[in-house]
Amino acid sequence: MRLSLLWGIALLMITLAVLGCSPETRYNTLSFFFDGVPAPGDHGDQTTLGRRKSLRAKEGSPEYKSHGPYAAKLCDACHVQGGGQLIMPVEELCLNCHNLNIRKKYIHGPVASGGCRVCHNPHGSGKPFLLVDEPRTFCFYCHDPVEIGSREVHKDSVGTQCTECHNPHASDNDFLLN
Repeated sequence: MRLSLLWGIALLMITLAVLGCSPETRYNTLSFFFDGVPAPGDHGDQTTLGRRKSLRAKEGSPEYKSHGPYAAKLCDACHVQGGGQLIMPVEELCLNCHNLNIRKKYIHGPVASGGCRVCHNPHGSGKPFLLVDEPRTFCFYCHDPVEIGSREVHKDSVGTQCTECHNPHASDNDFLLN
């Protein structure tokens, strides 16, 4: 009984943090429950993504795939016309068009905080799913490969993509297992 009450309170706090709090309060609440939550205003553009820019395919190269609205020059689908400002907070923008079922027991930290750009490039990429880097090594920008590799369950998974077993967005299973 007591444990279910604690889970209920935690779920209520997370819901309130995601829906109605300031970015700072949302960050503080989400980072208490989840690892890897980007700080307010820092969705990796200057840090995590900045280190990976050299690994990205250049726009116009054969492997580069553009995000649909960007390719169609529908900038006002995301930006205020005539400027670079977004039409809504970045935490809500992607889910405005993308139907992502995150009503699960466990939510990946960047997803919970609306940090889609930590993992995805909103304009385009040379990687699958508009990822900012290679899927095989991508998760290790935030998750320690030594610590992950030391776990018995991962001993035989060398060379396996994390998403073969883990859902990168949300899951009802521990460790976001599929």
